[in-house]
Amino acid sequence: MKQKDTIFYKIVKPLVWFFIKVFIHPKVIGLENIPKEGRILLAGNHTRWLDPVSLVGITKRQVHFLAKEELFHGITKPIVKGMGCVPVNRKIHDKSALEEAIHFLEADLCIGIFPEGTINRTKEVIMPFKIGAVKACHDTNTKLVPFIITGKYKVFGKSATIEFLKPITIGDNLEEENQKFMELVKEKRIEGMKKYE
Repeated sequence: MKQKDTIFYKIVKPLVWFFIKVFIHPKVIGLENIPKEGRILLAGNHTRWLDPVSLVGITKRQVHFLAKEELFHGITKPIVKGMGCVPVNRKIHDKSALEEAIHFLEADLCIGIFPEGTINRTKEVIMPFKIGAVKACHDTNTKLVPFIITGKYKVFGKSATIEFLKPITIGDNLEEENQKFMELVKEKRIEGMKKYE
């Protein structure tokens, strides 16, 4: 079955946009770097649970996120399924999640991945990136739009900054490409963090 955007996402998105704009109002840079159509993969660092919510609110396209499998059980199940998310079992090397993401890209949709695999609660600028994002791009001839989230979400005062960089093409050496991608996000995040000092 061909993957497609969901009606539930279209209904919820205006509500999410209102919440983001009124309550946490992140500064958004480079939104024009996300193509209006065609397959694309957004990937970047993960700071808070509000990260995917913010991306839903500020991007014009539906973003099909890879989300931890635990969310596909209980009361959150209809929400994540309705939002068109892809389940990931973080306890194993989940090839099925990558295959599902590839199906979405082959349908010319937009995938969202946090390559760190979880929220970064360490003191490190970023955690090591898993290779799934660059592999999915390589295997489907999809360009990758890196995003960098800096600062903290705040109701009052200066809130977080979300910056989208220009799309990049992934080469054949996946380990090298993943390292380059990770270093790019790390460098940009360090630059952004200096503005919050």
